[in-house]
Amino acid sequence: METSKGTKRENKKRMSTGFRLFLYVRPYWKELIGAIVAMALVSLVNLAFPYIFGNYLIDRVFNGGGNLKLLNLIVGGVLFLAVFKGIFSYFQRYLTSYLGQRVVANLREEVFQHLQRMSVGFLEGQRVGELIARITSDVGQIQNIVSSGFISLLSNLIMLIGIITAVLLINWRLALITLTVLPLIVYVVSKAGRRIRGISHRVQEKIADLTAMLQETFTGIRVVKAFTMEKHEEKRFARENEANFNANMKSAQALAFLTPTVEILYVVGLALVLWFGGLEVFYGRLTTGGLVTFFTYIGMLGTPITTLTNTFNSFQQALAGADRLFGILDSKEDLQDKPNAIVLPEIRGEVEFADVSFGYRPGQEILSGINLKVAPGEVVALVGPSGAGKTSLVNLIPRFYVPTRGAVLIDGYDVRDVKIASLRRQIGLVPQETILFGVSIWENIAYGKPDATEEEIIAAAKMANAHEFISALPDGYQTLAGERGSQLSGGQKQRIAIARALLRNPRILILDEATSALDTEAERLVQEALERLLKGRTTFIIAHRLSTVQGADKIVVLSGGKVVEVGTHEELLRAHGLYAKMHGDGRMFGNDEEGQGVNGKGEKGERVGE
Repeated sequence: METSKGTKRENKKRMSTGFRLFLYVRPYWKELIGAIVAMALVSLVNLAFPYIFGNYLIDRVFNGGGNLKLLNLIVGGVLFLAVFKGIFSYFQRYLTSYLGQRVVANLREEVFQHLQRMSVGFLEGQRVGELIARITSDVGQIQNIVSSGFISLLSNLIMLIGIITAVLLINWRLALITLTVLPLIVYVVSKAGRRIRGISHRVQEKIADLTAMLQETFTGIRVVKAFTMEKHEEKRFARENEANFNANMKSAQALAFLTPTVEILYVVGLALVLWFGGLEVFYGRLTTGGLVTFFTYIGMLGTPITTLTNTFNSFQQALAGADRLFGILDSKEDLQDKPNAIVLPEIRGEVEFADVSFGYRPGQEILSGINLKVAPGEVVALVGPSGAGKTSLVNLIPRFYVPTRGAVLIDGYDVRDVKIASLRRQIGLVPQETILFGVSIWENIAYGKPDATEEEIIAAAKMANAHEFISALPDGYQTLAGERGSQLSGGQKQRIAIARALLRNPRILILDEATSALDTEAERLVQEALERLLKGRTTFIIAHRLSTVQGADKIVVLSGGKVVEVGTHEELLRAHGLYAKMHGDGRMFGNDEEGQGVNGKGEKGERVGE
């Protein structure tokens, strides 16, 4: 199955970008045909007007001695054609807009779904702003070309072919003189188009860089202001903005050269027509109405040529954006279920790290030779200096990453052999950085269990000591949390995150700094709730606070990516090893965030390392 998927992916890569875009349009062939038919009818009406005015109005009415009946018919016919054109113009615009919006919506959804299937490691290696630019700016380029560019291309091609046919029928000698300029125009457009596509790639890259920089700055605005780095960020933005400006000016320069060049060539052709056309009328080979009709068609010729030039440039820009989007879609899903993966049955909660080593990059191990077995229902505290690998270790349990060597076993099942969804459904997580969504508090708590009842949600909130403050909010549980939980305090966000994890009633619970943002009283209440909830549940706690560590069944001390000590609080103190040193070393423990110890007495030496 994997080989088959890989083959399909390679086949897609080999497709031209334009053809791949067409594949997104193909399901809506009825709308496409309808738009083409409407566009063709509109084009035919446009082509009919010069012939009516020149051949009938001038030659047969004005130069034919006057014919009131024919004049009335011409005027009535023109009005009918105008209404006819208006009706089909509406259908053309509506159907093309539908095509563009539908294709772009599908493409944007496919890119988003693909990114959702990518591993945490892949996503953490990307700039968020750049990914946003791909889904917004790049897709927007494609929308313009699908919704209007494609039909505009066909419409103007029909107009161009129709005009050339008409002028050849009117006077082929005059037409040949006029059309000698066309090959030169086509050459200039094609040569300039290749350059524009390359420039468009760079423009889109600079937009992505600018978006990424803005996202980073506004996300970290507290840090920027805390370190008074506003001027630094202003200079950094100015550099990125100037780079974006320069890239856009190169694109503008290319377009500025192309458009007047085409127009100059067009005027040269028009001057030739004026001179030779006058001679044709003078020698009686062309009527006055025929010359007017010819000139009208030649005047109309500039519109499809210019539009085709601009459409061609838009195609190049859209293809540049599409190349970048397809680059994302062609990236291999680096963490997926094996073909023979099984559904993990309901677990007891035994977790074993069997000779586990792990590194984010080849040759740079974060964890080395970890051997650890945790019985069902045990509460394990992970402590150690910053960079010891605590978070990396627990990230292997829900298979955010996979070991480079060894295996992580749950109830004897290698996590690589089970379906990821069945594994993660039985694991609850409260991450170090509390992430809430810009929806209601109710929806945030129910995020992992959308079908939860009101009683379940309120019970989870009470267990996390969140029900009281939620009830006091103006809209209670329907209060919007704001972007990233901006409407709530740090402690409130932590408690909602804990309630969200507890609602799933997981067999394995991972708490990464879960109480770090709580004040003394809130932490005490949450700790009491956790003590009740952790019974019978396998729990991994990464905590700096001594009170959390002391209550654990087992303390695992990590240093340099290795397990150096395992035991209870008392056992490790008696062992006089790293844990005992950390316990007595104020530089490594430090005070908690509020400047108080966990017992509220302001004692030092109560943080157990990061």
